[in-house]
Amino acid sequence: MDATVTRTRLTTVTRTGLTLLAAALPLTGCTDIERALNQGGDTPCSEYVKQDADTKRMTITKFVKQQTNTETEPAGTVVDATIVTVDVMCGAQRNFDTPIKNADVAGIFVAK
Repeated sequence: MDATVTRTRLTTVTRTGLTLLAAALPLTGCTDIERALNQGGDTPCSEYVKQDADTKRMTITKFVKQQTNTETEPAGTVVDATIVTVDVMCGAQRNFDTPIKNADVAGIFVAK
């Protein structure tokens, strides 16, 4: 093989690799950005019910940390149980602007 052809192929491979890396970098940072912007317990029910499962887990994890006033990751069972509770409460709230930390049974019957 000619040295020029080899060098051209390496340059093409390098460019392709750098392009793929540049395209992937924003995707890896999304979770960190979402975590930073996530409101936790202040998330309104109207936003919470639209979230996908992963985002709900992030929201509830932050909410539990806020409630317990700790940075320690809560147990998975605690997060799972809280997700179920908040799903039910937010799904039935009369006022969808209610933050998830305030969603409760009373809010099902009377808009708060």
